[in-house]
Amino acid sequence: MITWITANLGTLAIGLLVLGVVTAIVVKLTRDKKKGKHLGCDCGTCGESCPFGENCAGSDS
Repeated sequence: MITWITANLGTLAIGLLVLGVVTAIVVKLTRDKKKGKHLGCDCGTCGESCPFGENCAGSDS
């Protein structure tokens, strides 16, 4: 088992790094969602000119 770990140490280190980055992204998105932030358009012009117009909270459509 130890020889397998030492033989794959680089792969394991990169895998743990990627796992940490993905975890940080998920935590950030979860916190933002709880705070009421969203991934839509924050330009304040919800409607025809906004690509996310139908998804904006202030949209009348």
